[in-house]
Amino acid sequence: MIDIHSHIIYGIDDGCKTLDESIQTILNLKKVGFDRLILTPHYINGSNYNKDNKEKKERLNVLKEELLKRKIDVELFLGNEIYINDEIDELVLSKKITTLNKSRYLLIEFPLYNKVNNVNDYIYELKLKGYIIIIAHPERYEYFKENYKEVEKLYQSGVLFQCNYGSLIGKYGKEAQKLVEYLLKNNMVTFMSTDIHKPESSIIDNFSLIKDKIISIIGNNNFIKISNDNALKVINDEIIE
Repeated sequence: MIDIHSHIIYGIDDGCKTLDESIQTILNLKKVGFDRLILTPHYINGSNYNKDNKEKKERLNVLKEELLKRKIDVELFLGNEIYINDEIDELVLSKKITTLNKSRYLLIEFPLYNKVNNVNDYIYELKLKGYIIIIAHPERYEYFKENYKEVEKLYQSGVLFQCNYGSLIGKYGKEAQKLVEYLLKNNMVTFMSTDIHKPESSIIDNFSLIKDKIISIIGNNNFIKISNDNALKVINDEIIE
């Protein structure tokens, strides 16, 4: 399987704090079946989570060397989880932030509680510049939990949805669980990801249960598609039908 959303690079954001934590998190993910990971530190303009990609690449290379030394067969790629802002294109061009593995795919996070105004215009502008927009964990946003028509309208604008495995076991509350199940049933989920921040995680402990739940909703072939195949297309910068 392939994970396109994780906070594993140590000392960058609210994810892993040390190299050892990063390695243990990768090992734990490998145990449940992940062999390729896109590492997506937060990038939030005007906050402490605004390190440029020079430092992230340096730490990514340290992680790769450590995996090689320990003979841990997991491939790592760089991305960002980008909190929505008006400067994304400029930040990508200046290499302050990155798309997922230098592809056309951007992983964008919305505010959890306050609805973004004119979001369709914003997405349209980014698409004109050649980006493909992935919305991180739509099931977590309060305004979508309150009104499913809003999340459907966003999906119809041509974005892709990345949902969190943990939502299936109530990690973000019952309403998020209901919404992710609804999105799965209605074929609106393009990727499932861990959004993992540390080695100890309910996602790892309950992964078999989570996987079985998803398969019971969409079937095994579609599970493979949203847990692996679509993510591979992102890594290779291919179009997802």
